[in-house]
Amino acid sequence: MTPKFTPIILGSDMNAYGMARAFHEEYGIKVHCIASDPLAPTRYSKILTLEFHHGFEEDPVFIDTMHEVAKRYADHSEPVILLAMGDAYAELMAKHKTFLEQTFVCPVVDYDLLRKLNNKESFYQEAEAHGLPFPKTKIITKEMYEKKQNLDVPFTYPVALKPANSVEWLDIHFPGRKKAFVIHSETEYLDIVGKIYDNGYTSHLILQEFIPGDDSNMRTLNAYVSKDHQVKLMCLGHPLLEDPTPAAIGNYVTILPEYNQDVYDVVQKFLEDIHMTGYCNFDMKYDPRDNTFKFFEINLRQGRSSFFVTLTGYNLARFVVDDYVTGNLKDAPTVYANKIQSQHVLWMGVPVKLFKDYAVENEFKKQAEALIDSGHYGTTVFYKKDMNIRRWVLLKYMFHNYIPRYKKYFEENKGRDIGR
Repeated sequence: MTPKFTPIILGSDMNAYGMARAFHEEYGIKVHCIASDPLAPTRYSKILTLEFHHGFEEDPVFIDTMHEVAKRYADHSEPVILLAMGDAYAELMAKHKTFLEQTFVCPVVDYDLLRKLNNKESFYQEAEAHGLPFPKTKIITKEMYEKKQNLDVPFTYPVALKPANSVEWLDIHFPGRKKAFVIHSETEYLDIVGKIYDNGYTSHLILQEFIPGDDSNMRTLNAYVSKDHQVKLMCLGHPLLEDPTPAAIGNYVTILPEYNQDVYDVVQKFLEDIHMTGYCNFDMKYDPRDNTFKFFEINLRQGRSSFFVTLTGYNLARFVVDDYVTGNLKDAPTVYANKIQSQHVLWMGVPVKLFKDYAVENEFKKQAEALIDSGHYGTTVFYKKDMNIRRWVLLKYMFHNYIPRYKKYFEENKGRDIGR
């Protein structure tokens, strides 16, 4: 018997479409999406409905809109599940959780914990307290830049530099802006720090040692934690290629399923220690110098590539429904995904040829190519049950656009000698 509930998704991006598809695959239902602006992945779709409010990613538009949405569902007989697809939506949902929970199911952490984990500086403090490995780090502040004091780099170049506050960073713009920087000299380092603070960023920066290796040393782990703070799903993915575009560096475009119980054990302990709730994902990188995985960040939501979890057999929508609607998750054992290699499915966010041209030659690429050759691969957006000519043309155009982007940016930002 199909459980009765209504899902609402905050967002209209690739992540939003992935969750909408997960609900449709599992339950055959449409999802309502509320977002600030239309984006390509959710256009011309028949498995979701769209509602736009410009400025919805910030207050007061967000909370004013959600007051009106709550009125629509005030007397709704079945649970209404509210899911955030981006950092800004997750933060707003946590900020207004007390109000939203009067009407909606809100599988998100409390605001204080979200603020602590969303900020990379305080996340590393939590990681250190709970034994989660991370790269050697130095904090750079705006005051240090303005006073030109203590800006020395205690690591060997190249080094990594990124904003501690990912939400504030969304509003910062200047030529050469990236999600994260790999810096090769003191001149480059001082120039970038200056541009960041001179263009309005006020929070701290994270300066880190460089973990050697290409994209295939990265890992991503998605998890679902129940309302009782018990980890119920962990799914490890092995990215083999990333987007080289400056604004999208760090976005995975090919993910191979992987199983590693040691990583699962470390992450489960961390999430249960901090009383996590809902969806999250981690980015980490294998460090060949000491044979450990170093954690970069936690995202308190599903990521744009999280559909790889559903694609390989662990439907993300089912976990929140079983947690809050059917109650079946309460006594269910933890799922440690990808144990059976014959069931692996390769997730792709770019054309196959582009992956073959740009991914580093190694044993993992060979595994991926074998999955491609046997037809065991898929994407988030090309869904047979949701296709029409307008959507097909748009998605083909969206995928084709990656080709000039790789030609323009790959050697500069993701060349063979450049890692994260």
